[in-house]
Amino acid sequence: MMVDEATARIAGWQDGLAALHGRIAARFGRPEVRARAGRYLAGLLAGVERKNGWQLAEQTGERSPDGVQRLLRTARWDADAVRDDLRRYAVERLGDERAVLVVDETGFLKKGAKSVGVQRQYSGTAGRIDNCQVGVFLAYAAPAGTAFLDRALYLPRGWADDPARRAEAGVPADAEFRTKGQLARAMLERAFAAGVPAAWVTGDEVYGGDGGLRRWLEAEGRAYALAVRANERLWVGDGTGTLRQEALGVLAQRIPDAAWARLSGGDGAKGPRLYDWAWELVPRWTDHEGPWRQWALVRRGIADPAEVAYYLVFGPAATTLEQAVRVVGTRWAIEAGFERAKGEVGLDQYEVRRWDGWHRHVTLCLLAHAFLEVTRAGANAETAKRGAKAA
Repeated sequence: MMVDEATARIAGWQDGLAALHGRIAARFGRPEVRARAGRYLAGLLAGVERKNGWQLAEQTGERSPDGVQRLLRTARWDADAVRDDLRRYAVERLGDERAVLVVDETGFLKKGAKSVGVQRQYSGTAGRIDNCQVGVFLAYAAPAGTAFLDRALYLPRGWADDPARRAEAGVPADAEFRTKGQLARAMLERAFAAGVPAAWVTGDEVYGGDGGLRRWLEAEGRAYALAVRANERLWVGDGTGTLRQEALGVLAQRIPDAAWARLSGGDGAKGPRLYDWAWELVPRWTDHEGPWRQWALVRRGIADPAEVAYYLVFGPAATTLEQAVRVVGTRWAIEAGFERAKGEVGLDQYEVRRWDGWHRHVTLCLLAHAFLEVTRAGANAETAKRGAKAA
């Protein structure tokens, strides 16, 4: 029985992967390119040490990495169309109205100055300023699992304004300089236009500090819980109908001791992520009797109360503190997603320098990662079902 069960699982895995390849097959006009894309996807999911050109070629039975390189560099296919297939696949298998859309970035350390978008810039991966590329990503954190929906390479202004470097790296003419917040907005626009079911948007200070992004989300009627700095200035009332600007850190100091609650922002490797949390309603310059409210949310360390983080929350008037904390805690899901995508499917192990190559490799990696997440979700659901029957 154990052998039969293992055989069935392997067959199910293979069938699932074949079905996933079938979803994107139409994006590749030539049969050999279509077949190689399927082998590349399978190679990303294989247990090879590194997912670079040589090892993927060996894994797929090719004599040299030339075919793999052609797939990423010169073959005719649209990575954005495959990205759309990825989004549909993830939503079909993991979609849930309670899901949270998470925006974040990750760095890809590089040597030299030829890789598109590379420069000395802050890398969260390295925790310092280093020579790297930076990608902005949109993840879908649902109760059943987390998958990536979209990606964008951050093109620094020095690159965007340099025709020679753009030409050498194959940067499209319409790829202008855009801030990380603007890239995040474009990805969220695509998700909303596609009808992706989600209740909230969250992200770190890079995105929470972008006032344009926040105002756009408010205008679209999209709830968010975004990290901001203590010096973020808000319009608040003084009780007389007059509005004034005040830093969030100052506003938070008025929160009474009795308002703090010890809550978990979700489970981590060491158990619940417990902090002290408090929030205060921020008077808005819109109709206060309407369906939306804004809050200043503060997180305080338990062992070190000086460890403080700040958030702006915009959501339905009935939102509770516990709900807001849950949404903020969901942001950790994308960090786990980056770790898995790099460790399991080689997200950061590419050897391409040009624009198309980066987007093609990253898109196929995200598709492979989504397959793993969907497979995990299915296995977890099956285990829960068996447990319920046994009980």
